[in-house]
Amino acid sequence: MNQRVRKLRQESINTKPFICPERAELVTDFYIKELDEKLSAPLARARMFEYILANKSIHICDGELIVGERGSGPKAVSTYPEICCHGLEDLEIMSTREKTQYAVSDKVKKVYKERIIPFWHGRTMREEVFERANEDWIKAFDAGVFTEFMEQRSPGHAILDGKIYSRGLNDFKEEIRDSIYEIESDSEAKEKHQELEAMAVAADALIMFAGRYADCAAELAKNESSSVRKEQLLEIERICRKVPASKPDTFREALQMYWFIHLGVIIETNPWDSYNPGRIDQHLMPFYEKEIQAGELTKEQAVELLECFWIKFNNHPAPPKVGITEEQSGTYTDFSLINVGGVLPEDGSDAVNELSYIILDVVEEMKLTQPSSCIQLSEKNPDKFLERACKVICEGFGQPSVFNTDVIIKEMLNAGKSLEDARNGGPSGCVTVSAFGKESCILTGYCNMPKIFEITINAGVDPRTGNQVGLKTKPPEQIESFDEFLEQYKRQLNYFIDLKIELNSEIERLYAERMPVPFMSLLVDDCINRGLDYHNGGPRYNPTYIQGVGLGSAADAFAGLKYNVFDKKNVSFKELAEALKSNFKDNEYLRQQLLNKTPKYGNDDEYADQIAKNVFQMYYDALDGKPNTKGGLYKVNLLPTTSHIYFGSVTGALPSGRKAGEPLSDGISPTQGADHVGPTGVIKSAACFDHSLTGGTLLNMKFSPELMKDKGVKALADLVRSYFKLGGHHIQFNVVDKETLLDAQQNPEKHKDLIVRVAGYSDYFVVLGRDLQNEIIKRTEQAV
Repeated sequence: MNQRVRKLRQESINTKPFICPERAELVTDFYIKELDEKLSAPLARARMFEYILANKSIHICDGELIVGERGSGPKAVSTYPEICCHGLEDLEIMSTREKTQYAVSDKVKKVYKERIIPFWHGRTMREEVFERANEDWIKAFDAGVFTEFMEQRSPGHAILDGKIYSRGLNDFKEEIRDSIYEIESDSEAKEKHQELEAMAVAADALIMFAGRYADCAAELAKNESSSVRKEQLLEIERICRKVPASKPDTFREALQMYWFIHLGVIIETNPWDSYNPGRIDQHLMPFYEKEIQAGELTKEQAVELLECFWIKFNNHPAPPKVGITEEQSGTYTDFSLINVGGVLPEDGSDAVNELSYIILDVVEEMKLTQPSSCIQLSEKNPDKFLERACKVICEGFGQPSVFNTDVIIKEMLNAGKSLEDARNGGPSGCVTVSAFGKESCILTGYCNMPKIFEITINAGVDPRTGNQVGLKTKPPEQIESFDEFLEQYKRQLNYFIDLKIELNSEIERLYAERMPVPFMSLLVDDCINRGLDYHNGGPRYNPTYIQGVGLGSAADAFAGLKYNVFDKKNVSFKELAEALKSNFKDNEYLRQQLLNKTPKYGNDDEYADQIAKNVFQMYYDALDGKPNTKGGLYKVNLLPTTSHIYFGSVTGALPSGRKAGEPLSDGISPTQGADHVGPTGVIKSAACFDHSLTGGTLLNMKFSPELMKDKGVKALADLVRSYFKLGGHHIQFNVVDKETLLDAQQNPEKHKDLIVRVAGYSDYFVVLGRDLQNEIIKRTEQAV
């Protein structure tokens, strides 16, 4: 990287995230002073968006080429009091906790105490969500059966397609005008007109915002002594006067166009991943190719611009979370995922191009936690592309992750999407797939499958609290067969899934009615044509997900029960239940038998893998195809973020030999340390069920750096190809040894730059909580 990029990167890494009250103050001011009570909800939100963009501070960093900040500067983290108004205790916790600290100044606390908290108390979406939750839901939530995303962040797992590279926002406004004309005779014309008018207001607001950046650049240029920097600032001014109002015509204009769109989305609201640029190798290639051929751009200049683009993402940490939401997703990463590779939407042929390789070079050189990166890998893609990605993976910072494009297309076709939309889509956030630019892909929270197992063994009671949390089912002494226990588990699972969906239906309506997002809506097909908001069924596709967690832990628990109680009859069900309640106190012999002499998922063992397949099928049957309130259906995906640590902390001992409080398995990975026959055993177990029935699965593996020497890159590529031929959806790798992780835990000052793959994202190892560090250390290390 050149001197400019090195300086900007170091500033980004060295700056600690801090709470910026600017957005919260402006939103509060708007609702107190500016809101016209007669405005519809979409127009009120659009005018609020406009007010923020007209009044927020404008900041251009010295030397940067891509401009725009959500807050007052790099690492300034905005808050969203209309969704979740953090109290003074929250601010104190987030500034002092062990992981994901945010600096909170006395000035910020004062602003919150005097202005923000008094106004928003009793008015937030978070308070409304919990007020609507019934007693049964609260009991399950408190027990750790499931979590709820929308209690602190708004819906959204949104990904952009290529439309902004061929149309400016003025062109979108033309489309809005045409749509208003088309729906004149619609029975809901008035409401749709207001939604469309709100989209037009939001489009104008972002154009105005870019103009403010142009004015700032022009003013800085007047006082700039360096002729080189003066020229750069004048070019920034030119570009900001052009995009996003008009379509971009150059590589740099295209990057700036996306960045303004990105800022618009994350300033308007705080969706559950900030926003995703999608397949930028495909979107940017026409600009790159045209300018390279014309001699107007060099490869080195393109790399510099992409590296500046990477830094913009890294300068925008996730909005702060507290309580259980922090436990389930404790990271600064905001889950923007760069896709490269895959297939062309027109004919399904190989889409890998020169930029695909350049972007992998940028990922390798920048070594930043944000943005995340992945490759889409099809059988049509060359081995050279996969091996280049594997070389980057072997650098040991957890990127890129690898996705099976051919299975993703099957997943989307199974979900009712068109073939072209399926080919043009892919993963976002961690692993969940969607049709880019056409889908409201909502993740609502995590479901703790092993906790439901524990509650089933205890006849619906949570042994941690003694509360009746689930249905009153049979106690262990009355259950005569494994199949009978499975039926009891299915009843509990269906009860909890239905309980979660019941409140999620109310939450969906709350956001549709009170918290529309007109700016994000205008970017997603078919919101303009339908005259409907992103939160209200406007997009072409509207699935909802509840993420299953702990498949490996649940499978091992079921296997331990079946093998030892019903097959081998080593222990009675009642005796086993008592041992679990006591956390194996005075019964270490039984625990060792369960731990070491019982089939375990992750070893290509038909006994355990068939049970894992059944666990998946029960979850799928309980959830898939149930309707949401936006014209879409509920779907299954399997990923944890960091919820497997939290869920483990509230789950007691299991018949796998796992002790109470230990982390659960992550994604569809085996239980930590349970896989002992090598990586091929892991992938064969992980492929035991049909991944195309899901919207995403997550498989983590850890390799010794020693193993990656010599022919290790080729072997890794072969492993990926083998897993994908078996039908796997996703795989990602840590390439780091246990000794390095232990030393980093003891001497963090020596390992500040050590990045590891946590779940669907990478993070600095030394900033992770101790429990999460230990969980990563305990993952099986495939070694020589």
